[in-house]
Amino acid sequence: MPENVELGVEHFGDPAAPLVLLAGGTTMLSWPDPLCEALARGGRHVVRYDLRDSGESTTVDPESPAYTLRDLAADAAALARELDDRPAHLAGIGVGGMVAQVAALDHPEAFAALTLVGTRSVAPGPVDGDLPDHDPAIMKRRFALPKPDWSDRASVARFAAAGAEVLGDDPAAAYARAERVFDRAPSTDPAIQSANHLGMVFARLDCAPRWRERLPELAVPTLVVHGRLDPFFPVGNGEALAREIPGARLLVLEHAATALPDATADEVAAAMLAL
Repeated sequence: MPENVELGVEHFGDPAAPLVLLAGGTTMLSWPDPLCEALARGGRHVVRYDLRDSGESTTVDPESPAYTLRDLAADAAALARELDDRPAHLAGIGVGGMVAQVAALDHPEAFAALTLVGTRSVAPGPVDGDLPDHDPAIMKRRFALPKPDWSDRASVARFAAAGAEVLGDDPAAAYARAERVFDRAPSTDPAIQSANHLGMVFARLDCAPRWRERLPELAVPTLVVHGRLDPFFPVGNGEALAREIPGARLLVLEHAATALPDATADEVAAAMLAL
């Protein structure tokens, strides 16, 4: 990583155990505590981390990022090497799944396995014609929600809960997670808080060049996890990833939408540990 970049991390399990590195989407709290704990019980050193401009990682200007998707991928590889001499199991969720795909393609020597959760194989923006895009009716309802006072913790948490209800996620879990995300952000500045909660930095990030056509190059065991009810990245995106990555396994969570429910922790952990 560049000398001026620091990443917020949290450790679970034995530091001498094989590393599972969880890239946030965008903050590390996208990865539920029960899943991290289940992976640690399975004999792994679990490290979840915040992407740049989120959580406890370096925050400069989330509305005008001076780095690219490739830089975020390089962060993942550098962090993996710093934490363990052995290749790591890299996992990414949502936009973190895009980081993970590019990291595994650009830095294959750093990773021994890959898990991709609730993500797709193209950058934010217009989607490929053969991939399902965001559900338009759900997105209309989501974007019609009144914006919160981004400097007010309770207002932000209520907004997160309302958005979760629209998307099919658990509102109570989203409320509690939003409180934690709010508290971990470096300030109550509205731009910083909205970036932490919405991941809008990706709308302004240079994600070129495309990487979907390179997916057949991946030569590590890969697990694709996707919620059957996900209206943001519909399940067809996960199905396409599993088809295009050689030997990938697809795990569809029948009752999940965009977030990983705590109740799925043991099932997802078992699948990840089997790689």
